This record gives sequence, structure tokens and C-alpha cells, in this order.
Amino acid sequence: MKILKKILFPVLMVATLFTACKKDDDDKPSRTSHKVVFKAIGSSGVTLSHGLYGWDQSITTLSNLTGNTWTSPEVTSPAEAINLNVLINAQATSSSATLKVQIFVDGQLKSEGNSAGSVLSASANYKF
Repeated sequence: MKILKKILFPVLMVATLFTACKKDDDDKPSRTSHKVVFKAIGSSGVTLSHGLYGWDQSITTLSNLTGNTWTSPEVTSPAEAINLNVLINAQATSSSATLKVQIFVDGQLKSEGNSAGSVLSASANYKF
């Protein structure tokens, strides 16, 4: 009986150690939805033409843009969204023209992309 206690006790301790320790999933950040706005700003002489914006696989295509600025409506990205993307194309009358695209998340500028020249393509992305 004494030998059984010497063997059984360590076996039970090891079994308890393995069953009591499990992977802790609390390290993952909690995901929430976000208010997102995309913007494009061209210098003088720039005419926006087309582009796209959105998150992950949910993309909105823009065609027939006019003027040198554009702002998306405020959209709510779902909690499971990982990436935000914007791409805008434009043409300019001068090779010194510039185009800037921006991503705002919950009112804060999170990403910006630039392009220069007479044929412009600017993109930006942001990963949550």
C-alpha cells in the first residue's frame, strides 16, 4: 500500500498539472466596430476620375468622379474587419500636381498616401 501511494500521488499531481493548465485566450484584443471616413485631396488642376474604398473584401467602386476633392460617407466597419483600403486615380494638367488620400478611423487620421505627376494614383491602407 505504501508503494501504491508513492506511485499514485506523483501520477495524480502530473495529471492535475496538465488538466489545470489550459491556453489563455484573454491575450486577444477585443474587436469593435469603427466609424470610418476616406478622403482624397488633389492640388489645383487635378481631376479625380475613379477609385475604390472599403475593408477586407467589402469594397465600393467609384466611377465618374469630378473635381479635385472627394469624401466618402461615414461608414461603420464591422468588428471583424482587419484592413481598410482606399485607392483613387486622377489626371492633372501639370506634372507637378499632387494627390493625397487619407483614412480616418473614429475621427483620427490613421493612414495617408500620396502621388505626384500628371497621371496620379494614390492609395492608403490601415490594419486594425
